[in-house]
Amino acid sequence: MLDAEDVRTIALSLPETTEKIAWSMPTFRVAGKMFATLPEEETSIAVRCPKVERDELVLAEPKKFWIADHEASFAWVRARLAALDDADELRAVLADSWRQAAPPRLLEAHPELGLPPTD
Repeated sequence: MLDAEDVRTIALSLPETTEKIAWSMPTFRVAGKMFATLPEEETSIAVRCPKVERDELVLAEPKKFWIADHEASFAWVRARLAALDDADELRAVLADSWRQAAPPRLLEAHPELGLPPTD
């Protein structure tokens, strides 16, 4: 089962990621911009997710993903660590959030992490 150390290991493996305690919990940032947190008992993570995608994700997989009340107006979603399939899925979730926070220079420098689609 995945835990906070898995989150920490994967998040910190992403380019220019740092960990900082904020609001009494670990947060992970790329180039100073937050992309993940380990709230509550560190049994879930909060990550960036566009609202439309977030709503679809929660409807499709409510046992894995949900929206915390205080984050409803923001583009964030929660993921239950115990419900994620494996470390690969956790990495995909964290990398997607990282891409949303990373500056263009990092996205260009790390194409292996997948560039977001262009409009």
